[in-house]
Amino acid sequence: MTSPLPDGRVPMDVLLDEKDEEFLAEWDAADAEALAALGELLGQIGDRPLPAADLRAAAGRLREYIARLGWPGELLVECGGMRAPDLPADDAELWLRLAAGVASPEGPEPEGPEGPEDWAGQDAGELDETDSAVAAICAIDHFDWLAVITALAVGGPGTSASAADLAGYVRDYDPDGAERDEDDGDENDDYLDDLDEDAGFDELGMEGLFLPVTTLWQVLGAIDDDDRLTPLGWWGLPEAMRRVWAPSGGASA
Repeated sequence: MTSPLPDGRVPMDVLLDEKDEEFLAEWDAADAEALAALGELLGQIGDRPLPAADLRAAAGRLREYIARLGWPGELLVECGGMRAPDLPADDAELWLRLAAGVASPEGPEPEGPEGPEDWAGQDAGELDETDSAVAAICAIDHFDWLAVITALAVGGPGTSASAADLAGYVRDYDPDGAERDEDDGDENDDYLDDLDEDAGFDELGMEGLFLPVTTLWQVLGAIDDDDRLTPLGWWGLPEAMRRVWAPSGGASA
């Protein structure tokens, strides 16, 4: 229970701690709902085979990128939270950890005005290339990711996956499959819907947020040079999102 100051006011640090706890609880709830929705979707889709040769080639390429300085190795390190000495020996583990980092960067989040929703409005001159990319990724929320992964998983290999395509998937996504009376259902199960309640949709802004994602997906081999989903991406991107949304210490693929 919060202990008030002698004059009855609550200390600011206590208020901030309580606000953080409330935010984290809401974020965990959104994680859980997104994970459940993804699990149901993948159950309907069925098997997505792991392309072993493609994975082996991609893993070798990723190790080379991270071992040397410069782009895109620096961004992979920033997102994946792993430097060359930390890379797992198992190719699938390496790929999935890096792919999960693209959706949920593990490196230090660059500081900005108020929160992830304000990153897109930052002056590009304030951040370097890597920080700008991480900042954009941090502005993508659960609803956006679930919209994109749903479209790609259902579409399968060959599905268009440019940044513009991904923004379109977010624009068109209806998690319920039909309009629903706002008074129906348990209000505690509406975290994902709440994330998409804004009156307008900035499609160009959303496309900009996904640009660094598609750049890294090409490096991972999840999409090809024509921005189309590969068999490796079809197998791995949903599994990477399972990791992102799993509870702390959650199971990997």
